Formats: sequence, structure tokens, C-alpha cells
Amino acid sequence: MYKLIAIDIDDTLINDEKEVTPATQTALEQAVAAGVVVTLATGRAYASAQAIARQTGLNVPIITYQGALVKNLMDEKVLYERYVPQDAVRKLFTYCVEHDLHLQTYIDDKLYAREENQKLIDYSALNGTQYYIEPDWEKLVPQKTPKMLIIDDPAFLDELSPILRELLGDSVHITKSKPHFLEIMHHEGTKGLALEFLAAHFGCELSETIAVGDSWNDHEMLEAAGLGVAMANSIPALKEIADFITLSNNEDGVKFAIDKFILNNVEA
Repeated sequence: MYKLIAIDIDDTLINDEKEVTPATQTALEQAVAAGVVVTLATGRAYASAQAIARQTGLNVPIITYQGALVKNLMDEKVLYERYVPQDAVRKLFTYCVEHDLHLQTYIDDKLYAREENQKLIDYSALNGTQYYIEPDWEKLVPQKTPKMLIIDDPAFLDELSPILRELLGDSVHITKSKPHFLEIMHHEGTKGLALEFLAAHFGCELSETIAVGDSWNDHEMLEAAGLGVAMANSIPALKEIADFITLSNNEDGVKFAIDKFILNNVEA
């Protein structure tokens, strides 16, 4: 029944040790063998996501930067890309400089920030991403970026989000990938729209797709997919909109979902 499954990476596909377990790896391979397109849908940069995708043996387009970039693994051809509008980039940089906020931006799949601090160091370690420092932020503004990221206290980011929505307007999509990560993309840079694009690319209906995730940045694709699956470790708001709640990322929840809905070998 299902022809395509899109899986988030952090706290979904990988466990807390940042590993794809052998059991989950086998399930991915079995799904591919059954003729299902298995892809990743992540907020990570392509450079970071593709390393995991290749480790797991995938060879299809993957969704990165929350949906702002869909890129083929085989030939690295870009199939779908949306950049943060220039006006929004400048406004966001100006606001963050004036309010002394830590802002990161991605240019040519490289991570840039104005200064080195613990937030940047920790983020880099978390995603295995090299970073570059450019103190003159005016040099970064004209560059095309698929995603900008503010790192701060979760409660502060909840207060900041509506302020930025008013400042930047409808041209951007603002979401949280983790409680302390506020991410800003083009308004068409969502996992949901990227899933719609990939379904059309592979000639299948959205009703024939599955989306699996754990955070609020996954809600668009869970809502768009024929079957929205939330991890047991998901935030409560995502569980509320999910069609099914699988096991946690430390209990091979992705494998359980594949077994149940694709391979049909798990009892309800």
C-alpha cells in the first residue's frame, strides 16, 4: 500500500548514541527490497545528512534543511531548493546583531557564524559539522542561504518566534527542530512541501506515503503523508496529530513502523 517513507534523522532514525542500529538498518534494506522508496527528511545540512544516508545504503533524493533542499544522492543533482529571501536575511542579521543573539547561516553547505562561542562549538559537535567564522556579517547577507538558525534558551525562543514572524512576514517558515534551535527557511522550505514534491517525483500519491518524526519541525510532513508516525519520544504536540505512535528511537521505533506498515509482519 505504501510506496514512499520519509524518515527524520535525529531522535528518530538514530538512537541517543547517534547510531542506526543493525536491526533498523535491516528494516530499511527490507523496505527498499520490497520496492518502497526510503528517504530521509531532516533539518540537517546536506553534507551532514548525506553521510548518514550513504552509511545506510540509500541512493535516492533526500530532504535537507527542513525541506529547503532536496538533492539526489547518486549524482548530487539538486531537485528542489528554496533560499531565505534576501530582505528577510538582512532583517534577521540586523535584529540578531542588535540583540546579541547567536545566529548561524548555511552557505554552499557550509556553516557560518559571526563569532565562535560554546553554542556554535556544541552544535558543530552534535551534527559533526565544520564551521567558519566571518566577523563581518555584511559579507554573509548577499549569499544564498537555505536555512538560518538561532540557538538560545527554549522559553526565550518561544517568546522570540512571534516577534520574528511579525518582523520577517509570510516570506519565511519558522520552526523548532529541538527546544533550543529556532530555524528560519523560505516559506516553501518545509518537510511537508518537500514530501509532496518527492511523491510527485516518484509518481505516487500522498496517500501512499509515510512520514516518521519526533519534533515540531516534522508536523507538516506528518500531516501531508498518508500515514503520519510519531516516535514514542516525540514532543506531545506531534503525538496529538500523528496517526500512529511507534516505539522510541532507542527501541528501534523506525524498524517497528516499517515492520508494521510496509512489511506487514507486526501484530497491531
